[in-house]
Amino acid sequence: MLDTHRHIRMLPEQVANKIAAGEVVERPASVVKELVENAIDAGARRIEVHVAAGGRKLIEVRDDGSGMGRDDALMSIERQATSKIRDVDDIERISTLGFRGEAIPAIASVSRFTLKTCAAGEGEGTELTVIGGRLQDVKAAGFPQGTTIEVRDLFFNVPARRKFLRAYQTEQAHIRTVFTLHALAHPEIGMALQSDGRDVARLAPESTLEDRIRELFGAEFLTGLRPVSRELAGVSVTGFVGLPALTRSDRSDQYVFINGRPATAPVIAYALREAYPPLDGERKPVVFLFLAMNPELVDVNVHPTKREVRFRRPADVREAIIEGICAALGRTRRLAVATGAAASSAGGAGHPPEGACGVDAALPVMPTAAPPPGQPARDLPLPPLRPPGGVPLPFDYPGKTLPCPQAPPPVVEAVPAAETPQPLDDAFAGGAGAPWAWCRVIGPVGGLYLLLEIDSGYVVLDPRAAHERVLYERLLARVRRGEALTQTLLLPETVVLPPAHAERLRGWLTVLQRMGFGVAEFGGDTFLVDALPPEVAAVPCRSLLLDICNDLETLGARRGAEGWREDALVRAACAAAVKNDGALATEEAGQLVRDLAACRMPYTCPRGRPTMILTTYRELARKFGRA
Repeated sequence: MLDTHRHIRMLPEQVANKIAAGEVVERPASVVKELVENAIDAGARRIEVHVAAGGRKLIEVRDDGSGMGRDDALMSIERQATSKIRDVDDIERISTLGFRGEAIPAIASVSRFTLKTCAAGEGEGTELTVIGGRLQDVKAAGFPQGTTIEVRDLFFNVPARRKFLRAYQTEQAHIRTVFTLHALAHPEIGMALQSDGRDVARLAPESTLEDRIRELFGAEFLTGLRPVSRELAGVSVTGFVGLPALTRSDRSDQYVFINGRPATAPVIAYALREAYPPLDGERKPVVFLFLAMNPELVDVNVHPTKREVRFRRPADVREAIIEGICAALGRTRRLAVATGAAASSAGGAGHPPEGACGVDAALPVMPTAAPPPGQPARDLPLPPLRPPGGVPLPFDYPGKTLPCPQAPPPVVEAVPAAETPQPLDDAFAGGAGAPWAWCRVIGPVGGLYLLLEIDSGYVVLDPRAAHERVLYERLLARVRRGEALTQTLLLPETVVLPPAHAERLRGWLTVLQRMGFGVAEFGGDTFLVDALPPEVAAVPCRSLLLDICNDLETLGARRGAEGWREDALVRAACAAAVKNDGALATEEAGQLVRDLAACRMPYTCPRGRPTMILTTYRELARKFGRA
């Protein structure tokens, strides 16, 4: 028997609108994004955003753009109605932010929606009221030129979506991130953000990008940036990039705009990795990059929320970004070096042969290093290569002469081999928690690690990971005892944080103060720091606060205070230890080993990386065939 319920049929309009809302409206910040983009497309010179309860109760966006007449206002709430596309060819050269005609009806279908608008030269405006996707009222209203949209009780008719919204503070942080993105993309537009009646940001119109960065992030932040200006193969790259010392643990401070649209693509992340020198611990650089190109060369219609784009000539985009950043940072890009006859046919060293293509031709190759001064090269007894017929090849075998590697500078004085190993301290002898019965420092390995001899073999120690573990356990012990040892700063410092980071930090002030941080609000997104725990007193305050609050958004709101405190301690310890990469003196190395052995968990850093790698005498004997 045929099941009539499985016949294909058209969905009701309300259901279709709610499905579309699921793609467009993820959270209150999505509504702000769509409405601000519409205001920008309307030619607005001033945009004001008002939100209440993290956008759940109210989102209001006002602009002084071109506005709409009555007929256009009624058409705007219909699905797939847009003024920005006329035929299929327009999709290939999109230059506006909103073009699909899905945002307004999708938002109106899951909220109590009010639109007030007036076109230029019109004597009166129009007011529409839509509740849950159903038009309730249309009337004439006195209204200045521009558009105001009010979105109240978002997801009131979709409780399954509403219950997945995060805490007010989290949603507010997402809204501020969207606001910051569009404020950076269009510094010529005056923008304001108000939350629960409080001014969060008020940005002047007719600003430059430099002025806008200064307003949002502070003058101190701007000193670590360098301007970028490069054009290559029709791709223009402008903006600012941070010096290699100005980094973050994630991509939260990487702002990339493509033809004025906040977006990204995999090739951009690759170009940033290539343009910067190797950064410590997979940290990410700070960038404000604006890419401009012919709209026909970029496809912005590959993602439902237009977050990601696709380039028709990604190699040109990659090269323009890399060359622009390298020039801004004063770096010399690595060039491919050809050898032997290949170099001759290419017309000189450093140029690939004509017609070369594929991966090998595109990848940079580091030139062979010259022998260090005073170090003679070693000739390796390599026989000449011959093909099976016995005829010598028509080129010399490359690499007959290899430089002798230079040993890294000594970090710790080595103990003479004949000396009898002695314990570093009596506390290590027979200690139940210590990883060794006795230990001595042999010396540095590779300039980064320490080699230790212990009773059962030898240990390679990572000083940074060890230092993180020591600092973390000291801070944790003090907090658990209710102690908050602080070191008062000689001169209090004011720190201006990005809006999203400042919002997170406000919720953590009490926890930080219990840990010994003298941090207080100083108005806006500025904080006053007048004391720090002794272990982190040498770390720059701004870097420390950014590193501590950078990942707090991902922590669950239901976690206990102890867990939250420990997460903040991990970040504080890691941020402090990162700044101690210099060479360790003999006394410092010995003290670090002692402190690590006294830890409750000396084998890993707070983030789970190993602090030491043990090789036992038994393992050595097996590898040498003595077992």
